[in-house]
Amino acid sequence: MAPKEIQHQVQENKKFMIPYWWKVVFAFTLGWMFINANKYFLNPILGNIGLEYNLNNSQLGLVNSIFFLTYTIAQIPAGAFSDKFGRKKLLVIGFILYGILTGISGLMAGFTGFLVARAIAGISSATYYGPQFALSSEAIPEKRRTIGSAIINSGSGIGIALGFVLSSTLVLDKGMSWSVPFYIFGVLTVLVGILISVLVKEKNPDTASKESEILEESSNKGKKVSVLSLLKNRNLLITFLVLFCSIYGFTVVVTWLPKFLETERGFHGSQVGLIAALVPLASIPGALIASYISDRLGRKKPFAFVLIPIAAIALWATVYVHSTALLITALLIYGLFGKIALDPLLIASVSENVDKSAYGVAFSLYNFMGMISSIIAPLLVGFLADKTGSMATGFYSAVIVLAVGFVIMMFFKEDPKVKAMGE
Repeated sequence: MAPKEIQHQVQENKKFMIPYWWKVVFAFTLGWMFINANKYFLNPILGNIGLEYNLNNSQLGLVNSIFFLTYTIAQIPAGAFSDKFGRKKLLVIGFILYGILTGISGLMAGFTGFLVARAIAGISSATYYGPQFALSSEAIPEKRRTIGSAIINSGSGIGIALGFVLSSTLVLDKGMSWSVPFYIFGVLTVLVGILISVLVKEKNPDTASKESEILEESSNKGKKVSVLSLLKNRNLLITFLVLFCSIYGFTVVVTWLPKFLETERGFHGSQVGLIAALVPLASIPGALIASYISDRLGRKKPFAFVLIPIAAIALWATVYVHSTALLITALLIYGLFGKIALDPLLIASVSENVDKSAYGVAFSLYNFMGMISSIIAPLLVGFLADKTGSMATGFYSAVIVLAVGFVIMMFFKEDPKVKAMGE
């Protein structure tokens, strides 16, 4: 075959090859699906777990709080370890271990063992956020990064919905043991971890580390970026606090909505999972639309002033109304305007207020500060439900916290032309 024919054949073959960044987006979308499915699939069946271990609502809240406690504490160390030992290596090991521990959780005969398994699962899942953000940013072309990131993030909503529907159908409808979803999601998570290992590549860790050091020195004139310096940045601190308020409301919904629907609205079986799944599913178009409009406007603050109050009103309506149609409408509105729709604006705010060299520290701190509310919300709402005899109080607490977030956002100074570094 002539050289020209060989070259032509190579070009033709390239046309049919799947671009590498597509593979990365596919792998990490599945990753977010099962990271979040494993976090939340147990919520529709919390009542069954409570009967097994003879638990009250406060103790049921502890099931989620212990997971998010270890997950949150491990966030920043996981980022540091990934830089030192390799992002892909840490991500894959942590992800597979997360799947194994999810399965082990379903085997625990006692509540203490169950909590320990969930706590260690929280640590292992913390290896995903930072390394995934870095690896996908490295792989996706800059002009495709917005759509690529949006697709990856959509895995979160799909995963939560999948977890709700599958667990409620198998346990509440089919009468299976509450441990069955733990086994199913455990096995699927391990398989996805292996798939990520096959599809995703990584630069040599030593090379990446040297590039990071060069970038940091050139951007900061040799000065190290500290957590304290980031917290002194007014806009960053406000962003972190608003994220805390937003995640508090979201955690209340995804943790306690299934039990609220069952105990206070009379829904049964897979109805619980299907209705609860409306929130994460509605959040997918909500996030895409919010990102698009915000990019067109070029400003975050005015749009946040629309999203936050609508989300708060929707949460209030969820517990106030008794009509099924109005309840579903309120949940759909919260999904469209709530936490996941606000996320892209807050993430953009972080990137606009720090230099690129500080992205790793800034986004780790961003996630850490936000996830603290995921520790508080499950336990506090469970405690309030035990004291008042109703879960409505916990939902109203989320409305109040969102109102506080709205007030905090008023102090945000938006100047897209200026990027500060802990000033």
